[in-house]
Amino acid sequence: MEALLHYVWRHKIYPLEPLHTTKQQRIEVIDPGLPNRHAGPDFFNAKLKIDDVLWVGNVEIHTHASEWYAHGHDHDPLYANVILHVVEEADAEVFRSNGEPLPTLILHPSKEITQRYEELQKAEFYPPCYEVIPSLSRLIVHSWLSALQVERFQQKAENIQARLQRLEGDWEACLFTTLARNFGFSLNGDAFELWAGRLNFKALAKHRDQLFQIEAIFFGQAGLLEDTPITADEYYLKLQTEYHYLRQKFSLFAPMDASAWRMLRLRPNNFPHVRIAQLAYLYHHSEALFSKLMEVKDVVTALNLLQTKANGYWRTHYVFNALSIPCEKRIGAGSLNLILINTVIPMLYAYGMHRGSEEHCERATHFLESLKAENNHIIRMWEQCGLSVTSASDSQALIQLKKQYCDRRDCLRCKFGYEYLKGRTKS
Repeated sequence: MEALLHYVWRHKIYPLEPLHTTKQQRIEVIDPGLPNRHAGPDFFNAKLKIDDVLWVGNVEIHTHASEWYAHGHDHDPLYANVILHVVEEADAEVFRSNGEPLPTLILHPSKEITQRYEELQKAEFYPPCYEVIPSLSRLIVHSWLSALQVERFQQKAENIQARLQRLEGDWEACLFTTLARNFGFSLNGDAFELWAGRLNFKALAKHRDQLFQIEAIFFGQAGLLEDTPITADEYYLKLQTEYHYLRQKFSLFAPMDASAWRMLRLRPNNFPHVRIAQLAYLYHHSEALFSKLMEVKDVVTALNLLQTKANGYWRTHYVFNALSIPCEKRIGAGSLNLILINTVIPMLYAYGMHRGSEEHCERATHFLESLKAENNHIIRMWEQCGLSVTSASDSQALIQLKKQYCDRRDCLRCKFGYEYLKGRTKS
């Protein structure tokens, strides 16, 4: 229950009677300090009065006082400035590395707080705090969703920055890799990023004006040209021959294992073959796409830049060597919106962070606020709880809430969880 003790200390949910150390020194908490999620004490720069003497320093929290020694804090210089040890059970007397006794406070969460916390942790339904949501003010909801949206932007920007570093600072390649990942959507996202990592963008650039060669490299590196079935059609065999030539010419990486692609329960339009063909067409027709997207001023222009389709062969195919009912394989409006939300807008924000450009970050935020909310099971769940979801900004915030807080049962860092623990009930 150490996490709950952190919560009680941070939010100053203390007993009504005066606080005292185990040595009966009176404690007045002026400021509990700033929570630290990294190495070192749990709270920085706390301000306390201990027997009317003002102390400024750090606070460490444990369930048992003996954990001070079990974790090696008595010899760790990071803990030299700890001014108070907060515990549930004082099973040992604690000393600093210089031999001075460390003031210790025994603090117990109230029965009400403990009960509500256990309800949140043990609930089998999502979200466990659903009863409190209809009673929340618009200000509370808006401020928390705004914070979650910024958090999601920062998380995606960090992922893009890591991808950019692996690609040696090539923003165009980073855009394509991010785009590829999101063309795979949730089911094949990892496989598409793995595939993009096997592409040689310098080799591709030399054949950018030749769609057939791009397709040969794309499908070959995806491991989709390795077999030669008896029923292989002419287009497949030509791609296979071209790929073998280009792979030797450019010393391309080994193709990925085709078993990495998942097709079970996928709609045919989402088959990797179709998505790769659409990416090949987009790459062929959209030179300097990153630069163009970073300069767009409205979502309509951005969506037009992302428009793509598959070549004529795919009009009658969803996979190689098997005819299907004729259907042009254009990417749909719903898919385009998702790609804009999950690729272009995060790239705008990440680029703005990288360049220190507030204009790019603000444009990313504006684009997100101007798009309709996503429609998926996560958003429908929150709507059923009484939340109004009006834009993609709201839906992205709620996806962040579900994945980073609800799924991890991290209710103590959630504003909705805070309101639940306060005892607010459905009106």
